[in-house]
Amino acid sequence: MINEKKIGLKEAISIGIGGMVGGGIFAVLGLAVTLAKGGTPLAFLFAGILALITSYSYVKLSKTYPDRGGTVKFINQGFGASVFSGAMNNLLWISYIIMLSLYASAFGSYAPNLLEITHNKTNDFHIYASAIIILATAINYYSIAVVGKIESYAVIIKLVILIAFVGIGSYGLIGNPNISQLAISHWENPIKLFAGGMVIFVAYEGFELIANAVPDLINPEKNIARAYYISVIFVILLYIIIAFVTVGSLPFQQITKAKDYVLAEAARPMLGQIGFSIITVAALISTFSAINASLYGGSHVNFEISQDDELPNYFLAKLWKQPVGLMITAVATLILVNVLNLESISTAGSIGFLLIFGMVNLAGFKLSKNTGGNKIIPLAGFILCMIASAILIHQQYSSNIIGVIVSAAIIGFCFITEWIYKRSKKI
Repeated sequence: MINEKKIGLKEAISIGIGGMVGGGIFAVLGLAVTLAKGGTPLAFLFAGILALITSYSYVKLSKTYPDRGGTVKFINQGFGASVFSGAMNNLLWISYIIMLSLYASAFGSYAPNLLEITHNKTNDFHIYASAIIILATAINYYSIAVVGKIESYAVIIKLVILIAFVGIGSYGLIGNPNISQLAISHWENPIKLFAGGMVIFVAYEGFELIANAVPDLINPEKNIARAYYISVIFVILLYIIIAFVTVGSLPFQQITKAKDYVLAEAARPMLGQIGFSIITVAALISTFSAINASLYGGSHVNFEISQDDELPNYFLAKLWKQPVGLMITAVATLILVNVLNLESISTAGSIGFLLIFGMVNLAGFKLSKNTGGNKIIPLAGFILCMIASAILIHQQYSSNIIGVIVSAAIIGFCFITEWIYKRSKKI
């Protein structure tokens, strides 16, 4: 008889797809089109290929080091108990906070389209973004079972709506004059295209959640690789088609104007106000479920890091029967979403995950003898992640210096605090 706690291939794929198709696509699609113009589908492909290469390292490391710590475990295996590994793991936790801010930002952008509170969208944004974080935090404290139920229903709802959007939208492109925007003449230059893909790289980061579920996976030897590759490839195809439909449905000027809720706006030419409202509701459900799940995940990443003695034991304490990191994560998210704009949040998140995935790839390269993996693929993944980070920083430095400064400050903070903590342990 199979242990009830075990999960099958379908559930593992759902974790990967649910982690990627959270609030990310609703938050960053407009930003991607603004940066890459007609080449947006290619920008999503660039980011997807990097995610797929990185998933190879996750497959090999997950098979060799199955652990609920996931990425934290892989980095510690690759680099030992050092200031560097501690700083990278702390960066992972802060990147979760940045992702939460991104989801809350998307919720705050979409919600006023259904219900205005103050007749000022800026004020409404902050009210909705803050309220949804507070509500999700309360649910996490009330019951983890409720968090799981919300996520399981939300994954089905958002996929059904997005696939319907793709199907109806593809048909709606016939005869739409805006389809000419997809022509190569409307693409940005290759560097901008690549940078555009890297800014929205956060839309792919969720596949790493599969690693945390590997200890509970049935027939891991066969299903680990399938779970990673199927989920990543499915999402790459979904994002590319969504980008095609969006760019082919609306003029660039309209996309820029509705940048923060562009997916809903793209449904309007096909289905009118009803389509706009359906996609808005899908965005609210998706971002809410993503906030719920990421709050839970973020607080437990924090707990794992502390267990590995890379954060003080204080973070092992409980507050209202949950790790104290849950409250710290929620408060930090509230601050970020009310201080930074969407592009700065997306830039900081993408740089954070590019560096983390770069280190996981490097760990995959270093541990290839143990994992039995190919050395070339993880090495290529590491190099590409570093190149992608450099191109993204260079591109954003001229157009969004605040995002670059925030990213540098976060990385510096992670290294300095970890160095201070390790030093204090020796005294």
